[in-house]
Amino acid sequence: MRKAWILTLLIALFFASAGIASAADVAVTSVGQSSDAMMVKVLMKRLRIEPDYDAMMKADALSGQKVLIAVVGGSSKGLGAAGINKDEEKARGLAVIQAAKSKNMKVIIMHVGGEGRRGDLSDMFITAVTGLGDRVIVVKSGNADKIFDKHKASGAKLIESDSIQDTVNPLSEAFDEYGVKR
Repeated sequence: MRKAWILTLLIALFFASAGIASAADVAVTSVGQSSDAMMVKVLMKRLRIEPDYDAMMKADALSGQKVLIAVVGGSSKGLGAAGINKDEEKARGLAVIQAAKSKNMKVIIMHVGGEGRRGDLSDMFITAVTGLGDRVIVVKSGNADKIFDKHKASGAKLIESDSIQDTVNPLSEAFDEYGVKR
């Protein structure tokens, strides 16, 4: 009986540690509550990555990941559905990114909505967080006015893609560089 109990305990510990070890290397959140973050999550399936995804991710949700992808795009409808205002969302987004930085995670800022997802609301989020990214990946039409060029950190790499589907290669390259397992 005792041997069976010990064996059961060892099996349980193995599966518990395997769960910890298999935690996602990538976390994805929205900054602005547009549906674009969900599109990036779906896109990542092409890269065989299942990220930790939460549009309302809090800073304390980051644990063991190597990369945070903050997908920028403002949606007043999304903010309303989330029950927060733009200032609360900006503060949440900044807090998550700062937490990632404090944990030595790489931060990728993405804007995949193109020109259609621009406007005063999105621009507020773009100017707030772009400078915190190690890499910025955008759909080219969303950067026609070079807002991402103006606000990115001096050492950050900016990649423009023609469409959301074309962001797969720059993401793949970033993940290879950052040691993300697939």
